[in-house]
Amino acid sequence: MNVRVRKGIQARLSGRRAEWAAALLLMAKGYRILGMRLKTPQGEVDLVARRGGVLAIVEVKQRRTLDEALLAVSHGQRERLRRAGLGLAARSGARNIPPVVRLDLVALAPGRWPRHIPDAWSDGLWSRGTGG
Repeated sequence: MNVRVRKGIQARLSGRRAEWAAALLLMAKGYRILGMRLKTPQGEVDLVARRGGVLAIVEVKQRRTLDEALLAVSHGQRERLRRAGLGLAARSGARNIPPVVRLDLVALAPGRWPRHIPDAWSDGLWSRGTGG
């Protein structure tokens, strides 16, 4: 196996571990995990979680530092996540959808506790159907 393939496998495994750590953190905070690595026409969503009247579309980022993880999501990625979240909410059926969809981030770094940031990009909470 060449170095490039090995690094790719290691990166995928590291990402999976980060997603599981994020899911465990959210469950400890009272969230119900509705899905992991969900494929949508807009792309993949790492985690979808619900607590009360909030549907959280969660991006999981693992980097060398928490600050790097916080900065790792571009504006374009946030827009893709927003569209994917609204699409997932619409697919769920009107009676099961919480009134609010939110973009959250779980940032992970070696040797640090995972950090959950609700409404990570200060986009505010948006009601489904408003488009943002």
